[in-house]
Amino acid sequence: MDQHTLTNGSLTARILAKGAELASLRDAAGNEVIWQAGPAWPKHSPVLFPIIGKLAGDRMRVDGRDHALPKHGFARDRVFRWVETGPESCLLELVDDDQTRALYPFAFKLQLGYRLEGDALLITYRVENRGEGLLPASLGAHPAFRWPLRDGVAKTEHRIEFETDEPGALRRVTPDGLIGPEPKPSPVRGRVLALDESLFADDALVWDPVASRSVTYTAPGCPVVEVSWDGFPQLGIWSRPADFICVEPWHGIADPEGFDGEFRDKPGLMHIPAGEGRDFSIRVRIG
Repeated sequence: MDQHTLTNGSLTARILAKGAELASLRDAAGNEVIWQAGPAWPKHSPVLFPIIGKLAGDRMRVDGRDHALPKHGFARDRVFRWVETGPESCLLELVDDDQTRALYPFAFKLQLGYRLEGDALLITYRVENRGEGLLPASLGAHPAFRWPLRDGVAKTEHRIEFETDEPGALRRVTPDGLIGPEPKPSPVRGRVLALDESLFADDALVWDPVASRSVTYTAPGCPVVEVSWDGFPQLGIWSRPADFICVEPWHGIADPEGFDGEFRDKPGLMHIPAGEGRDFSIRVRIG
């Protein structure tokens, strides 16, 4: 089965087996809030695992041996197995195999669950260590929301408001997609990020750490999209010249510029003991 649709009268969500990706989220009136892919960026809401962003040279070193691993990892391009499918919820699973171990020599299980709860979609993530040593990994969400949310509304009318003040500087993304040593001034004023395409001229805005655990995204006359999260200490917000804006809770960041060590020593990773797991969640509410 390539895809599965959930509906509860308030929301309708469509999930793909490839990448366990959320491809559509509509309210009761049929208003779509998810970017419907396109030539500028052919994704909707990819899952980032086992890395966030880029590794230096796209190489991961494990016990002195280098493994080629592309930006954001491989989960977004793998077909997940359907574990459960119901009218309002589903569960998908990806486990290591010969192909993943050639890129990332660790035994893991990654599960994604989707469940409609009234006017919200709850997305749960579980990363399990199926190996004998520590499992070093990152995990991130990458949902792309329509920008503008409705036709005829100017992009510059849209704003993202944080749950709490975000006074700190941001991490700087280098032209190579790595994390630079110098901080970047924050464009947030109090709790409000006024959206403009020029914000993303130098790639994503990266909060490391982020103080808030939720943001709201809206514009006059448009739905209010609230994204809240648990277990993700970083946040990225990203766009490119196209009609979407990504709100991305992360556990992890790209390689710092100049990093050339073992993958297990990369900043921002989680380290899961053998036989254990880590749980994360995101809730998307349409008001």
